[in-house]
Amino acid sequence: MSPRSAEVNEELRRRSRERMLQATVELVDERGFEATTLGDIADRAGSARGLVSYYFPGKRQLLQSAVHRLMHRTLEAALEREPRTENGQERLARAVDAILGLAVEHPRLMRTHMAGILQAEGFVQCPEQQRLAALLRDTLQRYGSTDVDTDYPLLRALLMGAVFAALLPGAPMPLARLRAELFQRYGLDWELGVPPGPDGPGGTSRPDAAAQVPDQSSKSSK
Repeated sequence: MSPRSAEVNEELRRRSRERMLQATVELVDERGFEATTLGDIADRAGSARGLVSYYFPGKRQLLQSAVHRLMHRTLEAALEREPRTENGQERLARAVDAILGLAVEHPRLMRTHMAGILQAEGFVQCPEQQRLAALLRDTLQRYGSTDVDTDYPLLRALLMGAVFAALLPGAPMPLARLRAELFQRYGLDWELGVPPGPDGPGGTSRPDAAAQVPDQSSKSSK
């Protein structure tokens, strides 16, 4: 049997890494961070325990990469769903709804992610985070930003702040209110993206959201 080519080996490594990231999301969602071990992740991914440590220096770094991958894939799906559009305001609205929607779909995972960023290890700029950043920067460019280098960190901070506020134990803010603040900040019409409602698909949809939709008649427009 001839040895595998470098391209084949690289693809196998990529798939192995992807399985680890997916397994991390699933297990932390199911069990929480402390109850999930690197061995559990390796078993779920069908990989050797040593490979996890080879790709990632620790469990916190692995979790951040896994969540950044989830955020990137969720955002990409939201931006590319039908009907596809090049309209910058619609794309930014979809981006906001996609990220806020993760607080609804994966509250334990996102709460753990936010807490991990505040740990000593800090913010991990991994390949998954860089892909997420590129997608958000492209969204801002299509929206009309003339200074993406300044506007991207602000958008990132506003989105993460909104997720944190939605998941704050004991005092969560309604997602509809957080969405309204972000939409007003960027001059987006409430009907763009996926407006929250009892029957709306994805986005910020939640059973009690319809009653929390604010009056948008006085908002500024871009």
